[in-house]
Amino acid sequence: MRYVSTRDTSKTFEFKDVFIKGLADDGGLFIPEKLTKYTENEVKDFKKLSYSELAKKIVYPFIGNFMSQAELSKIIDKSYSAFRRDNVVDFIKLGDRTVLELFHGPTLAFKDIAMQLLGNFYEYYLNNENQKINIVVATSGDTGAAAIDAIKGKKNVNIFVLHPDNRVSPVQRKLMTTGKDENVFNIAIKGNFDDCQNLVKSMFADKKFSNDIKMSGVNSINWARIIAQSVYYFYSYLSVEDASEPTNFSVPTGNFGDVYAGYLAKKMGLPIDKLIVATNQNDILHRAISKGSYEAEKVSETISPSMDIQIASNFERLIFDLNNGDDQQTSLDMKNIKEKGQYLINDDKLNKISENFLSARMSEDETLEVIKNVYEKFAVVLDPHTAIGYGAFDKHNLKGNNIVLATAHPCKFPSAIQSAINVKAELPNELTFILDQKENYDIVENDIEKVKQHIKDRT
Repeated sequence: MRYVSTRDTSKTFEFKDVFIKGLADDGGLFIPEKLTKYTENEVKDFKKLSYSELAKKIVYPFIGNFMSQAELSKIIDKSYSAFRRDNVVDFIKLGDRTVLELFHGPTLAFKDIAMQLLGNFYEYYLNNENQKINIVVATSGDTGAAAIDAIKGKKNVNIFVLHPDNRVSPVQRKLMTTGKDENVFNIAIKGNFDDCQNLVKSMFADKKFSNDIKMSGVNSINWARIIAQSVYYFYSYLSVEDASEPTNFSVPTGNFGDVYAGYLAKKMGLPIDKLIVATNQNDILHRAISKGSYEAEKVSETISPSMDIQIASNFERLIFDLNNGDDQQTSLDMKNIKEKGQYLINDDKLNKISENFLSARMSEDETLEVIKNVYEKFAVVLDPHTAIGYGAFDKHNLKGNNIVLATAHPCKFPSAIQSAINVKAELPNELTFILDQKENYDIVENDIEKVKQHIKDRT
């Protein structure tokens, strides 16, 4: 399979290039030239597969000559051996909804499912290449911890994680900052997540800097993460009670990566009806999908910090589709977003969006109310992000199999849980040690030159 940039389809790339680069040199995002599409019968045949077996089927067509099927099989088995569930994910039936638990990995977040795979991809790549690379990643909370766990201790690779200072939960921060591995560097940026993300994008855009340090990225824009995440849409679809009914997914959404993985699965032949883009009050995606106005506003701090985002990087891939693969128009649209902070979606494109997506916005009070109601009715604690996904179904009357993506363990957000139901959400026993561990991170100004120098000094 070959890949192109959303901003230039004239050049093609192999998976190895796409995986290591993360972001195209022209600033665009990588997408496949064409997709493997499965027939209805082929999708049905997947039902007999375990999660790992299914992952091997879905992932291999995307990686081409990067590795053999046998090598991929070993890496997938290794990656998912770190999970607390044999089939990686779990399900809970709550009334008319199925909650898909994606947080049974080492850092208690859905990011582990893709990141463990990426970590082992890096190890495989570096074992076959005579070079050292430096991963630079921005996080709103969960990505950083998942990336660190996947990369820590590996040879010939450092990881630099930028998180917004005092804007992630204490548990999220401790999962990042209490490790002792020499190849891990935590940087707290005086700003918000969008500031962190912009710093990383600027470093990628600075070709001299990015080439000098052999920079690589594992943010949600990395195509390898998208394909890994698409697997659990197939798996959960095939695991629901009645596959003859329409299947809808509600996805807590910040950067549009996780919900785009569902859209990818649909384009590959998985018969998903609707994908709900569920946002908190930082609702740029809700406004875009419901009203046609993609316009950044000031980021508000919320009880669902992983969604405190106003620049949804993966949305560019959808814009490319809305432009029918026109790279020049996509490049122009992204230029206007950068310069004017706005992208207006016409009625024809909105209609096209509505074929696949709905959206919903949840306020802070609504989110707390969902946590309270679910706990009182089912004795189950939802983290605030999952609560937003759960509550989004209340705003749309969708029949069939309604699946909510549970993206994080509730223990990562103790203040929100305490506020909603006056219950202390406990860490799993195997992670309680982090609470007493010394943290290790540096606070750096939101200044590109200072951040670059900080990284240079440690490579």
